[in-house]
Amino acid sequence: MELNVLMYLVPAIVMFGCGVYGFLTRKNMIAIMISLELMLNAVDINFVVFNRYLFPGQMEGMMFTLFAIAIAAAETALALAIIINVFRAVRNVDISEISKLKF
Repeated sequence: MELNVLMYLVPAIVMFGCGVYGFLTRKNMIAIMISLELMLNAVDINFVVFNRYLFPGQMEGMMFTLFAIAIAAAETALALAIIINVFRAVRNVDISEISKLKF
C-alpha cells in the first residue's frame, strides 16, 4: 500500500480500537454511545480511504459514508432520547442501574 493510504488507515485503526476499548470498559451510557460513534466514524474513514485507493475516479464509498453519517445522526438522537427517559426513571445513567427498570 502507498504511504498516503497508511496515513489515513492508522488513525482510523487507532480510533476504532479506542472506541472498542471505551465500549467494553465504560459503565455510563453516554460514554458508551460516544465510543460507538467513534467506531462508526473510524469505519466511515475506512470507506472513503478504500474508495479512493481502489476506485480513484468513483464516488461510491463517499456516498455510502454520507448515508452512514445520516444514519448515525438519527441513531444518536434516538439513543439520547432513550438515555433521557432512563435518567428520568432511575436518576442515573449507569448500566448497572438499568436492572431497576424491571418491574
